[in-house]
Amino acid sequence: MAVATVNIAFEKNLLKAIDGVAKKEHRSRSELVREAVRAYIEQKERWQQLFRAYDSSSDTKVLTEREVVSEIAAYRKEKASLANP
Repeated sequence: MAVATVNIAFEKNLLKAIDGVAKKEHRSRSELVREAVRAYIEQKERWQQLFRAYDSSSDTKVLTEREVVSEIAAYRKEKASLANP
């Protein structure tokens, strides 16, 4: 896999928080930011799947709060099982 270096500007307080988490987890700043971006992209893709599924449904059912909470819990359980096989 090819790697590219990117310069990103952070507010000082955010960079301090990033460095604090990276230090606690014994990781580099780059590792932490890469993981955060991956998680963000996965989350956005999951929400887009949900929206597409809703848009393609033939009825105009509105999801209840309980259904949304249930879907989020199922997603988190799936992610946890993948992280801890």
